[in-house]
Amino acid sequence: MGEDDMNALPTTGPLSGLRVIELQGRGPGPFGAMVLADLGADVIRITRPNEAPAADALETGSATERLLRNDRRADLLGRGRRAVGIDLKHPDGIDAALDLIDVADVVVEGFRPGAVERLGLGPDVCRERNPGLVYVRITGWGQSGPYAHTPGHDINYVALTGLLDLLPKSDGRPQPPLNFLGDWGGGGMLLVVGVLAALFERSRSGVGQVVDAAMIDGASLLSTFFHGAIADGLWSDDPGQNVLSLGAPFYNVYETADGKHITVGAGEPQFYARLIELLGADPALLERQSDAESWAQDTETLTAIFLTRTRDEWCELLDGTDTCFAPVLTLAEAHRHPHHAARQTFVEVDGVVQPSAAPRFDRTPATTRSHRIEADPGDTLVDWGLDRERVDALRENGAVT
Repeated sequence: MGEDDMNALPTTGPLSGLRVIELQGRGPGPFGAMVLADLGADVIRITRPNEAPAADALETGSATERLLRNDRRADLLGRGRRAVGIDLKHPDGIDAALDLIDVADVVVEGFRPGAVERLGLGPDVCRERNPGLVYVRITGWGQSGPYAHTPGHDINYVALTGLLDLLPKSDGRPQPPLNFLGDWGGGGMLLVVGVLAALFERSRSGVGQVVDAAMIDGASLLSTFFHGAIADGLWSDDPGQNVLSLGAPFYNVYETADGKHITVGAGEPQFYARLIELLGADPALLERQSDAESWAQDTETLTAIFLTRTRDEWCELLDGTDTCFAPVLTLAEAHRHPHHAARQTFVEVDGVVQPSAAPRFDRTPATTRSHRIEADPGDTLVDWGLDRERVDALRENGAVT
C-alpha cells in the first residue's frame, strides 16, 4: 500500500459512509475513534483552536513532561481522520459544531459529566436536532454515582473494580498492566461496542440514543469469568494456587540463560506431556499437574531447565510444537517475528511501525492510515455541508482554525 493510500480518506471498510464527530479528549476516546476510522468511518476530530504547541516547546523537557502535555510527533491514536480547530467558547464555533453534528451518525465525547452541557453541545440539544444521533460518552467513573464528577485515571478505575487485586504482585503490591484494562480494553473497546450496538438498533427503530461507556463498567465486564470462578470456589486469594496468576508450572513465564523470557501455557495434559518430553523433564510432572501443592516445586524444576538455554535456543526447539509456547518479545522485536510478518500484523506508516487495523474483513478491508493526514479545515467543513462563504467567515473571526 502506497503512502497516498495511507493518507486518503476512508473509501473501504465496513463502516465506510459512517460520519463521526470526535470532541477530542485523551486516552480511550481517541482510541475508540481511531478504531472507527480504521474500520472506514469518516471521523472529524474537533480540537481546540491553534492547539499545536509553540515550536520552541516541542520535544523539550523530560519524557514525562512531554507525555503529560501531549507533545507528540507520533500520536498514533489520531490516525485516519481529519481535524478541525473550533473554538467551542465562541458562539459561531458552537453553531458550526452543531451543524456538523446535525449530519453526523455518531458523536464521541470524553469530558466530565456536565461539561458539554455547559458548552451547549449536550446530548439533549444534539439529539433534538438530530434524532438518529448515537451520542457516546466515555468516562472513567460513568455519568452517575458518587465518583462521577471526580478526576481519575486507569489505575484508579481498575483498582475499584477489583481487577488490580487479582494481578500478580510485585514487592507485595498489585502490578497494574500499564493502562490496558481501563483505558483501552474497558474504555475504548467498550466505546466501539456501544457505537456498533446502538447503530444496529437504530437500523430498526430509526432513533439514536446516548451510550454511557464507563471504564469501570468495561473493566468490570472483563472480570466476569473470575466472578464465576470465585462463586464456584475455583479461585484462591493466594496467587500461588491459581493457574492464571502464574501459580502453575505449566502456565508460566520463565527466564532463559540470556536474561530474556519465554512463556508456556500448556494447560491441557497432552500439551504439557509434549512439553515435558521435549524438555527431557521428569514424566512425574504430568502426574502432578492437578496437584496445586506440588506446583511451587515443579515450577522450580522448570525454572532450572529453562535457564540452561537462551531464548532463541528455546525457540529453535519449541516453536511450532504442541506445547503452547511463545517467546516474550519487546515491542521493538514483535513486528519482526515471522508470524506477524506473514499476517502483516504491524505496518509502517509515515516511518512509524504500528499495529494494523483489526479485525480483518474479506470484502471490505479496514485500512491503517496516517496520523498526519493533511487536510485543510475549510475543505473538511465544506465536505460536510457547510457553505464556503460561511466557512471563510468562521475562519476570519477566529471561530475555526
